[in-house]
Amino acid sequence: MATTSQLSAANFEAMRQQLQSTEEQYRTLQRILTTPYPIAQTPKETIWTLNKARLYHYIPVVPPEQRHPVPLLLVFALMNRSSILDLRPGASFVEYMVKQGYDVYLLDWGTPGLEDRNLKFDDYVLDYLPRAIRKLKSFSGSPEFSLLGWCIGALITTMYAAVRPNDGIRNLLLLTAPLDFSNKNCTGFIRWVDEQRLDVERLLATFGNMPGEMLDYGAKALKPVENYITNYLKLWERIDDPKVVESWHAMNTWVTDLIPIAGGAYRQLIVDMYRKNRLMNGTMKLRGEEVHLENISANVLNVVATEDHIVPPMQTAGVMAKIGSEDKELMRIPGGHIGMMAGSAAVKRTWPHIDAWLSPRSDAD
Repeated sequence: MATTSQLSAANFEAMRQQLQSTEEQYRTLQRILTTPYPIAQTPKETIWTLNKARLYHYIPVVPPEQRHPVPLLLVFALMNRSSILDLRPGASFVEYMVKQGYDVYLLDWGTPGLEDRNLKFDDYVLDYLPRAIRKLKSFSGSPEFSLLGWCIGALITTMYAAVRPNDGIRNLLLLTAPLDFSNKNCTGFIRWVDEQRLDVERLLATFGNMPGEMLDYGAKALKPVENYITNYLKLWERIDDPKVVESWHAMNTWVTDLIPIAGGAYRQLIVDMYRKNRLMNGTMKLRGEEVHLENISANVLNVVATEDHIVPPMQTAGVMAKIGSEDKELMRIPGGHIGMMAGSAAVKRTWPHIDAWLSPRSDAD
């Protein structure tokens, strides 16, 4: 039978171990909240630059005879970093597609400065993207290419495919694309951007560009409890699991690396898209050139996230009736705006579906 002194010693040892464990957990939490994770590790080379923009080519790992002859160009949104497409080894869409035999390129818009405040979608669609594509064609030797756009990147690639349908684009892949704002009562950013809530001209007169911090708050405020409380509680509950910690650390590094949107493009996004729905109405113009979705002739895969609160499915799905392509498919994937492509289930669910659609359309005719 244990003595009182033995019980006290055992209790003390248990308390000491608990305190040591809590101290280690706190150090882990402090580390991942104050240090960046080394994201975007897939080997690449810069092959073109324009202002802040960079065109990256990822080093192939598959023998030439096993690669798809049609290269793939990735275009991310104007806000946040394109590194979400190459988050970490084993959880990188770029790494996955390179291993599937695609010749992968990525257009990184960079961080706009105050001197870029007048940049508009006109510039991105008619100057930056076509020049990057010309470099891709000369570098790869292929006259055709596939174009994958995510979020605002999908808006840009959609407009490009509409005004330059004969520029060699074979496949157009759209991920959570904000294209249709006919429903003013849906969730998402549309609730923040009416004339009564947001004075675009006053905001841009003050800041020049739309600050990344304000964009980040607008997104998080759509689900404040989940973003400001639940997200951290879930981390703390599994703080002793290295895989969970690494995943959370990488995602948090990306989420907190904020960049602004050029003022001119932000004005168009709010006024011409969210408020006037010009793209869907057929009244959108870029330097006087009309943008008609009916002109899109590339094969189209339109991917929506069923639980997306940033770009609700109804802001994407309706475009299918407008697109002129004969080969077009709407794919619904369970998940949210980011998790659908970068969450733990993406490698098992979303990426294989994209590859299965794109693979036969990326080989020689």
